[in-house]
Amino acid sequence: MREKLMQIRKVSPQLWIVIWLLGLSAFLVGCQQSNESTKGKITELRYQGTPGAVGLPELAEDLGYLGELKLNYVGSSQGGPENMQALMSKDVDFASAFNGAIVKLTHATRNSPNSIVAVVGSYGSDKHTWACYCVLEDSAIQTARDLIGKKIAGNTLGAHFEFIIREWLAQQGLTQNEIKQVQLVVLPPVSTEQALRQGQIHAASMSTILRDKAFARGGIRKLFADTDLYGEFTAGTYVFTRQFTQQHPDVVKQFVSGVGRALEWSRNNPPEVVRERLTHIIHKRGRNENDQLIQYWNSYGVIETGGYVTAQQFQPWIDFMVKNGELKANEITPEDIFSNEFNPFTPQNAQMTAEAKTVAYTESGIPMEDKP
Repeated sequence: MREKLMQIRKVSPQLWIVIWLLGLSAFLVGCQQSNESTKGKITELRYQGTPGAVGLPELAEDLGYLGELKLNYVGSSQGGPENMQALMSKDVDFASAFNGAIVKLTHATRNSPNSIVAVVGSYGSDKHTWACYCVLEDSAIQTARDLIGKKIAGNTLGAHFEFIIREWLAQQGLTQNEIKQVQLVVLPPVSTEQALRQGQIHAASMSTILRDKAFARGGIRKLFADTDLYGEFTAGTYVFTRQFTQQHPDVVKQFVSGVGRALEWSRNNPPEVVRERLTHIIHKRGRNENDQLIQYWNSYGVIETGGYVTAQQFQPWIDFMVKNGELKANEITPEDIFSNEFNPFTPQNAQMTAEAKTVAYTESGIPMEDKP
């Protein structure tokens, strides 16, 4: 008995530290929950951004469309999968990702309390803004088959870059075994052009501003574009966890409405006016960023008015994964993935009329409240 007491005395300091820390954590969590309950709703949303670029929520905040809701920048991310990983670990409150990646995560978390829901468009491909799969002008690569055994770079795997190249290769007649021989390399978008010009890779995926800047310098040609496969389409969406939307529906509604209004503001103002505003935002937030890429901005590429979500934005990626054996037929549907209940711009939403009056348009198409 005495020996047991001695053993307890030897370890008790460590145990007391652990117990004290656990008690402190529980106390802090309780305080946080109490504070949130007292406030009734949260007034700040944490997010990851992109250096040298301005996302729709950032534009919405600057235009005053988020009301009292504030954004809290917690860092940058390499791409959608990393962004959603931060959402799953509760390091951020919302995330933007390619719709194919959202399908994958929805399937993986469909029975989890942390399941996700897509609520408003974040980016897309149109006549101004599209993803180019490029090679050097004098490259011998002319067809999909020429990519076998070659390296093609993009920003991240499991997202837009990988889905599009795999689908194009399949459409061009390559077998699954041949597609596996095309080497997909991950590089930061700002480094991709240089790697291509130096011969470190054979082809590269470049989008929007970085693509335009590379073409302006010359020596690069398009092999194909994502719009060659699907036409103009909304490619990415902002997502929350379903738990968050249930606990803070008014916050999500303010966010979605603000993003939708910011999208329409960008669509109905001349590009030079939008660029000036985006440059102003970059300077104002003081993150020591380069604003040179903004001069190539032309659109956010989201097709639908106010960024409302449609089944067609997800169905091609579901079909793609079924075809490749990653999903079973009818295992998941677009309706399992998105919700338009927070978006006043949805055609079926009765609130759209009231919102349209708030965002009234002049004959020039510029919202009256945003006229200089």
